[in-house]
Amino acid sequence: MTKDLQLPPGAAPDWTIPQDWDAYTPTEHATWDRLFARQGEMLRGRVVQAFIEGLDLLRMTRPGIPDFSELNVRLMAATGWQVVAVPGLVPDEMFFDHLSKRRFVAGRFIRKPEELDYLKEPDIFHDVFGHVPLLAHPVFADYMQAYGEGGLRAAKLGMIEELARLYWYTVEFGLIQEEDALKIYGAGIVSSYGESIFALDDPSPNRIGFDLERVMRTRYRIDDYQQAYFVIDSFEDLLAQTRDADFGPLYARLRGRPAIEVADVMPADRVLTGGTQAYARTKTSA
Repeated sequence: MTKDLQLPPGAAPDWTIPQDWDAYTPTEHATWDRLFARQGEMLRGRVVQAFIEGLDLLRMTRPGIPDFSELNVRLMAATGWQVVAVPGLVPDEMFFDHLSKRRFVAGRFIRKPEELDYLKEPDIFHDVFGHVPLLAHPVFADYMQAYGEGGLRAAKLGMIEELARLYWYTVEFGLIQEEDALKIYGAGIVSSYGESIFALDDPSPNRIGFDLERVMRTRYRIDDYQQAYFVIDSFEDLLAQTRDADFGPLYARLRGRPAIEVADVMPADRVLTGGTQAYARTKTSA
């Protein structure tokens, strides 16, 4: 929850700042290129095809970190979205407002070379490499806008925490069924080398068919690989379930029910993989 953040010096009232592309160092550009090459190669066969197609947007006329001014020309032409730079986390309602207007907020800093595999705060590689390719997909682009509109309503009803779980388990850590195989689409997975392998191959996590109410009741981890992933059938189905849902009665039900812990399997779950939770237990006992 980020509602109590203070507007940083130099930021506009909507929390945006100039990207200042010319200020990036050769080392920072080289870090982007290294991450892009490594992750782009290992994701083939593991990530949803729409993501691979969207990667073409990020191949700029200049090497290194994408210049948002060039990127936005391409993205606007594809789906009407654009990327705007922000100094870090933004308040919840400002985040939702940007999404509702087809603006994706991205941090402008990039991780250090010694931090390639782990970063506490999302950087430009996570935000742009992880999120932008699917913003070129018309249906997923519509889902993101609908999520922003729903977030503005949730803020008025005091249901941001529940809606945040939907974002976490779809936009950040979602899996999808494609051509009889599980594929990755969540940005938190695709921008992480380790989790790109763990999410599909490791026997530890549960992999459960997507159910809107179930997802919005489920806690999540922010400090390590997920103990559960939710699997959608298609972006079209995800959009239909969320855009056409009457969230008023859903929120009423959620208010009266306890949250589900990250590793729990419920009787009504459509379990694709019943995880061993061995990885999480190892980390707990360490």
